[in-house]
Amino acid sequence: MTMMEENGIRESAERMERDEIFSKAVRAGKRTYFFDVKATKRNEFYVTVTESKKRFHDDGGYHFEKHKIFLYKEDFDKFSEGLNEVVNFINKNSENFEYQDNDNSGVILNDDFTNVDFEDLDRV
Repeated sequence: MTMMEENGIRESAERMERDEIFSKAVRAGKRTYFFDVKATKRNEFYVTVTESKKRFHDDGGYHFEKHKIFLYKEDFDKFSEGLNEVVNFINKNSENFEYQDNDNSGVILNDDFTNVDFEDLDRV
């Protein structure tokens, strides 16, 4: 192995070690959520949240479908507040809520909710 290859392997191992700070897997039914703490080149922490779900093919094989978000330290408080707010809403209201999808559009038709467009998010 050349010196250049050895340096590349060492740098990759150091980067993996630096990036992999902490990890927590949460199994929830058919899904697994991974909460991974990583570090940037400047050693600033951030979190990746990955949802992993096993999907089966017609031939019996399978693959894992993954969705990932990156959450940076400066957003932790607002993210946590928003998540807590929606979880509290669900816990408080889910038993008395009736889903109304009159036209099969997947849109909830209920005057108690505010319609939010993605363009509105820039104004928050």
